[in-house]
Amino acid sequence: MNTAATPSVRAGDRDRDITAGLLGQALAQGYLAMAEYESRLQMVYDAYTMPDLGRLTSDLPVAELRRNDPQRRAARVAAARRGVRVHLAGYLAMVVIVLTVWLAVGLGAGSWYFWPVWPILGAGIGVLAHALPVKYATPACPRVKRVRP
Repeated sequence: MNTAATPSVRAGDRDRDITAGLLGQALAQGYLAMAEYESRLQMVYDAYTMPDLGRLTSDLPVAELRRNDPQRRAARVAAARRGVRVHLAGYLAMVVIVLTVWLAVGLGAGSWYFWPVWPILGAGIGVLAHALPVKYATPACPRVKRVRP
């Protein structure tokens, strides 16, 4: 089979959108001027093959653009916060269970030593050790200020 005569792989809309997104990130991070961005963006939507698209981003630090992508950063922050919520929900379920067992033993056997303090404190330290770094290492969520009439 003669590979020299084989045509290049055609680019699809998704490929063009990905390339346009990279160019937008390059503009936002100062790698491209507005005029160059507009010119390259027009070439993105005129491109037919993957090599045509590749040439439009070949001089850009694509790995750096993806690493500093605001959408990616926001997704990672959201995932970290979701993880803390799941951890907190498990902790609260454990607290309810140990308090229920303590109450049942207290009512049934008359033993009122408050032993649940130990698993509650131990697991609470774990939740705090998970939640505090997420709270202080991630940017604050924009809050909407409510104006009262």
